[in-house]
Amino acid sequence: MYSEKKNILQLVSLLELHGVRTVVLCPGSRNTPLIHTFVTHKAFECFSVTDERSAGFVALGLAQERNTPVVVCCTSGTALLNIHPAVCEAFYQHLPLIVVSADRPQAWIGQMDGQTLPQPGVFGPLVKKSVHLPEILSEEDEWYCNRMVNEAILECTHRECGPVQINIALSEPLFQYGATAMPEVRCIRRVEADRISDLATAFRTAERRMLICGQLTPAQAARLQPLLQQFDGVVLSEHLSNLHLKDEKSSLCYFDAALSTLGEAQQKEFAPDLLITMGGHIVSKRLKKMLRKYSPREHWHITPQGEVVDLFCALTHVVEMKPEDFLCAVSTAANDETSGFLKQWADLCRVPQPAPETFSSLMAVGHLLGALPKSSCLHLANSSAVRLAALYPIASGIRVFCNRGTSGIEGSLSTAIGYASVSKELNFVLIGDLSFFYDMNALWNGAIRSNLRILLLNNQGGGIFHTLPGMDLESPSCRYVEAIHGATARGWVKDCGLVYFKAETREQLAEGIRLLTDPHLDAPVLVEVFIDIEHDTEAFKAFFDSLKN
Repeated sequence: MYSEKKNILQLVSLLELHGVRTVVLCPGSRNTPLIHTFVTHKAFECFSVTDERSAGFVALGLAQERNTPVVVCCTSGTALLNIHPAVCEAFYQHLPLIVVSADRPQAWIGQMDGQTLPQPGVFGPLVKKSVHLPEILSEEDEWYCNRMVNEAILECTHRECGPVQINIALSEPLFQYGATAMPEVRCIRRVEADRISDLATAFRTAERRMLICGQLTPAQAARLQPLLQQFDGVVLSEHLSNLHLKDEKSSLCYFDAALSTLGEAQQKEFAPDLLITMGGHIVSKRLKKMLRKYSPREHWHITPQGEVVDLFCALTHVVEMKPEDFLCAVSTAANDETSGFLKQWADLCRVPQPAPETFSSLMAVGHLLGALPKSSCLHLANSSAVRLAALYPIASGIRVFCNRGTSGIEGSLSTAIGYASVSKELNFVLIGDLSFFYDMNALWNGAIRSNLRILLLNNQGGGIFHTLPGMDLESPSCRYVEAIHGATARGWVKDCGLVYFKAETREQLAEGIRLLTDPHLDAPVLVEVFIDIEHDTEAFKAFFDSLKN
């Protein structure tokens, strides 16, 4: 019988699956459920060492002889600090030491309770990774705990070996041993370039392959595009991927709008059995929600750095190699059995793109993207701007940029101005009012040139909040959430030397777009589009309703 603590069961199960077999145990009460579970489990060889200072070094000796990761497990408080010298030695000797430290509930740290001190990260830079496992009270806790344990164990032997810390919160009661078996847990594997053939069979036999490309630089996209064109399966990409695929695959960049037409029961039919991801961030919330609900059998994330990124809560393999090398490697393992899945997605994504009938942000974005000159650069601010842009096509040859690393509203304009200051092309910025006013000092900049063209969508607040399901627009807190205002950019823009144009009608918008896209205009330009937020919300809803009809 094992401890009933779910975080202990996750930890011990994953240690077994990752091939860890040796555990050095130190006495204590807080780590008693850990000790009991390790000793009871037949997979582990356990050693008892009373002094933690000695236990850490005993574990090092075992790791040296067996050339595999070894666990040293201690109770809470200063017991952990006594392992510090061994951790330091493991770090500089590159030995795979896993420190499992039992901890008290975080609420009691610093409250004069016994054997309590801040344990997470206590070894600082002398461990390759330090994780803290919460007590598992929800499915998200369980996923998080599973991911943290996988990350720590993988990092212990990643490239050069070294120590890691797994700190585990345990509250009373501690001595309940009712678990009769270990749970089935997800084990994340790391596959390096020289072992890519291990995945060939799984790739070849998967009938529903999907590859999702996140944000890419134009240079990365240029290297991947010809290889992705030949990929045998569904390739989903957004504007931020800077990919311009052809034939059936070309329509798949509008998958977000297409997914809005699917009911809950239909989504499962479009889920892959093998999901492959590469590149940076993905914007579509609909895609994330669907694939988290209908998980693929396997998810491979392709990354040169080998980091664990579990966006869809289904990661099974981290493939540590360049995406272009991976695509070349799996092309020899391809078959033609995925054509039906590709056709299914291609048919779904051939949704019409209705033109909004009312003056709105949708209309403004559609007009701008349809008028962009070839070989220009498009800079998208976060929140509404990047999501609205995803609903319309853009011509090939246009490079797209957005600060999706953290997806914040700050700095979008500054980043675009920095790029444009050394760029030879016209640079267009699509930005909402909150992002603009937050970063308006960016225009107070001597590097601004005539190639900067800004379309500012001003609906006097955070319009995206009106589209969030469950948002109570009548709540007294709503005006604080939206940051409602009555500001205009006109005075500041003119003072900073830009040509300013105001658009409040369809006709003025058309004139503003002509001004923005005029290559002969020898001045930077900002067109401020004023939109009623209620009408904007109605137009947004009508757009998606029309896709379903």
